[in-house]
Amino acid sequence: MNESEFNDLADELMLAIEEAIDESGNDIDYEISAGVMSLTIEADGSKVIISRQPVMAQIWVAAKSGGFHFNHSNGQWRCSTTAESLPELISRVCSEQSGESVILHF
Repeated sequence: MNESEFNDLADELMLAIEEAIDESGNDIDYEISAGVMSLTIEADGSKVIISRQPVMAQIWVAAKSGGFHFNHSNGQWRCSTTAESLPELISRVCSEQSGESVILHF
């Protein structure tokens, strides 16, 4: 995948995450700056950071429970260490940090 293809996929992904958060009804705010999305869990003010890494063609997620790297394969972003899909992992870490069930579909 070249950098242009990666950036197109990453742009679509960030938009899908925004829409999923808006539709979830959970108290999570988001902000995007310079290709980095910050999710703020309003319950405790903690953050989940989602960033694009074009040189590696990866999406990185930083949460209280650790850092995770995602590769795009077969139409999905999959974690290189847990094998979770990106929606599964973001839902899990947001649930852990907020103390309530968060299920994001994107």
